[in-house]
Amino acid sequence: MNKTINLTLKVWRQKSRDEKGRFETYPAQGISTDMSFLEMLDVVNEKLTVEGKEPIAFEHDCREGICGSCGSMVNGRAHGPLKGTSLCQLHMRHFKNGDTLVIEPWRARAFPVIKDLVVDRSALDRIIQAGGFISVNTGSAPEANSLPVPPLSAEKAMDAAACIGCGACVAACPNASAMLFVSAKVSQFALLPQGRPEADRRALGMVRAMDACGFGNCSNHRECENACPKEVSIVNIARLNREYLHAGFVSHER
Repeated sequence: MNKTINLTLKVWRQKSRDEKGRFETYPAQGISTDMSFLEMLDVVNEKLTVEGKEPIAFEHDCREGICGSCGSMVNGRAHGPLKGTSLCQLHMRHFKNGDTLVIEPWRARAFPVIKDLVVDRSALDRIIQAGGFISVNTGSAPEANSLPVPPLSAEKAMDAAACIGCGACVAACPNASAMLFVSAKVSQFALLPQGRPEADRRALGMVRAMDACGFGNCSNHRECENACPKEVSIVNIARLNREYLHAGFVSHER
């Protein structure tokens, strides 16, 4: 049987990055526990629109935990209370009738607020542009067995590549560090033979871009690992540190 609950939402409202924001309170009544969190916001926005009020701006795309577009702090936790789940895949059955939900955007200097719950995460794109790729000649695909890859290395690379770039690691970190994101992107290539030729340049370039964007330093709180919807491990941060240290000794791009 479909169950409904009533909630109180305290939502961060901010018209632009240059204006001062504030929390506003909205009732969310008759919310089906089968709804996702974003569907619940849709219902609230429909009511606001009918009342002639401006709806809450929030970001989304696939709503399937794939694209990484969604993301907000719910009661102080990135993507909400459920571990290993993006906000769009969080369902309302994990909340109780009468709960108060405080919803606010990612808080980081590198993620300025655009409007309400939407932040500018283009800093992550600039980090990728600094080295999150491999350079290969165009043409037909290489023969599958020409570059043998150990199964364990392939699995570790795939685990790192699971990062969807949502920014939860930055929002959860007390220092707003992007180390988990950068380490995942570095690791997915460093573990494979195709990524080794540019490994040193990649590590130096992406770390420099991270620093230039204004992200903080890692201090091993492990909040990033806990908040990551894809449960990317901080083992990748140790790998990034090794890659960066090695690059500092051997690279000519210091």
